[in-house]
Amino acid sequence: MDFDAIILAGGRSSRLGGSPKSALMFDGATLLERSLAAAAGARHTVVVGPAVAGLPPWVLTSREDPPFAGPAAAIAAGLAALRGAGPADKVLVLACDMPGVGAAVRALREALPGSGADGVLAASADGRLQPLVGFYGTAVLERAVQEAAARNALVHGSVFALLASLDVQAVAVPAGSTDDVDTWDDAAALGVAVREQ
Repeated sequence: MDFDAIILAGGRSSRLGGSPKSALMFDGATLLERSLAAAAGARHTVVVGPAVAGLPPWVLTSREDPPFAGPAAAIAAGLAALRGAGPADKVLVLACDMPGVGAAVRALREALPGSGADGVLAASADGRLQPLVGFYGTAVLERAVQEAAARNALVHGSVFALLASLDVQAVAVPAGSTDDVDTWDDAAALGVAVREQ
């Protein structure tokens, strides 16, 4: 399947005392490295967030404008970065705070070819939708971003609102694969820790 990837790594991590989620460790890799691995096979990958040392040379970088403007603005920045690279038909949007997300991405990739929709997004075992784990049609997502920008609805805007005009199918993903790290209690429960110096 032909796709690009946008990995969102630009939050404030305020409930983690400012510790960047992207640098937290799980099973020998940072959460950002795990997200990059989950996006393996993408034609182009862009990480949206503050500068990160040690990214592979093939990874594009971008920053939402203004910084910390939220995930909708970060998706817009990622799409802008991909525009110059000749974007693929589909784009994987992925937050970098889910240590087990590789399993969710695999489930979505299997479901996408037969969906007939504008995209697919992850649904956890309890039915919660996770729009930051999803494959979306690049052209329709670009159009949604342009419409949101025209309404001044990108900065601190809702991702669900951004996707509202898309025909998106929810796909059940393996239990725990979209569990994310928002607090230190979450980190402890998922076995995520700060990298040892």
